[in-house]
Amino acid sequence: LIVLLPVLTFITLFLKLAERGPVFFAHRRIGLGGEPFNCFKFRTMSVDADQRLARLLAKDEALLHEWRSTQKLRCDPRVTRFGQILRNTSLDELPQLVNVLRGDMSLVGPRPIVADEMLRYGRYTAQYISVRPGLTGLWQVTRDARTSYRRRVATDVLYVNRGDGTFDPA
Repeated sequence: LIVLLPVLTFITLFLKLAERGPVFFAHRRIGLGGEPFNCFKFRTMSVDADQRLARLLAKDEALLHEWRSTQKLRCDPRVTRFGQILRNTSLDELPQLVNVLRGDMSLVGPRPIVADEMLRYGRYTAQYISVRPGLTGLWQVTRDARTSYRRRVATDVLYVNRGDGTFDPA
């Protein structure tokens, strides 16, 4: 954190001065043992992001399908310009180091998910919640733009089952 303090300070000041709304975003995620926790990030979306998402999905069937299949939008209009830079560089996730220090997360592990996503893990839910979610993980370093949610689950389960985090795609 000390090494990253100048970067954290710059991002905080820029968000505070350039964009209205809070600097940080705390999102309820599922952690070890299924316990919910607040996962911290720099805010990258407009302050009315949830309402905008509901309006978008209500009027665009293609976006609704994309959201239902991946829980993401490729070209998400709710993301601010500076937020896009933070996301592209993964700097938006630096506040999760606080989650690591608090014991909510580890540096490496499956990415933390929201409660609604637990359904996608189905029979693998027990494996997912048997480890702390991570700041980064196997899914993040092996994915491409076309990664399906099913592949994400499979990669998380592979990581948990292997235990050592090594990956052999063969």
